[in-house]
Amino acid sequence: MNKKMILFDLDGTLWDSSRQVAESWTEAIKRIAPETGIVITEDFMHRAMGKVMDEIKAMMFEETEAVVEKKRQDDIYQACSDYEIEYVAVHGGTLYPKAKMVLEALSKRYKLGIVSNCQCGYIEAFLQYTGFGEYISDMECFENTGRPKADNIALVVERNGLEPEEVVYVGDIMGDYESAVKAGVHFIHAAYGFGTVPEGTERISCLEDLLKL
Repeated sequence: MNKKMILFDLDGTLWDSSRQVAESWTEAIKRIAPETGIVITEDFMHRAMGKVMDEIKAMMFEETEAVVEKKRQDDIYQACSDYEIEYVAVHGGTLYPKAKMVLEALSKRYKLGIVSNCQCGYIEAFLQYTGFGEYISDMECFENTGRPKADNIALVVERNGLEPEEVVYVGDIMGDYESAVKAGVHFIHAAYGFGTVPEGTERISCLEDLLKL
């Protein structure tokens, strides 16, 4: 069956914003919770990217000796998340090579979408910074639905009137692979990203490789 839509993960697939997000979180923590001593690093963000928000929040407070009660944790995490959107919309992230050219070319032949485990507003911040909104026809995120990535992929497939066999998901970590398999869509591994997947999985070493498939 011919493919009609390509869905992308965001972090580790279209760009790497780990440095910028780490900067925004550290700045927010210094402003509202300096007593925690938490400094968010780029390495932390590489480990966190692709996880759902509750998992990232737990990781955050595992790495401090300060005792922070749950409500305070929630407030600190929310402040970081909110400021991240503002920061990324202005400072962006590091796009992978030829991202604009690849998306522009693919958008002439396929519907394109983004499905990410991020908060509301993050995909929009990516599109605002890059100007890629003209290429993306649909998007979904964890915070909007509260559902796992496999469900969100299936949701986008359904509302575009497609069958799973007509859709490809491009992602970089095992969670992306597992979500695509569960949703019944074809998976392509962005091997230049943050993670690994089972051997033998179709892979690309750069975004431009998509144009050859």
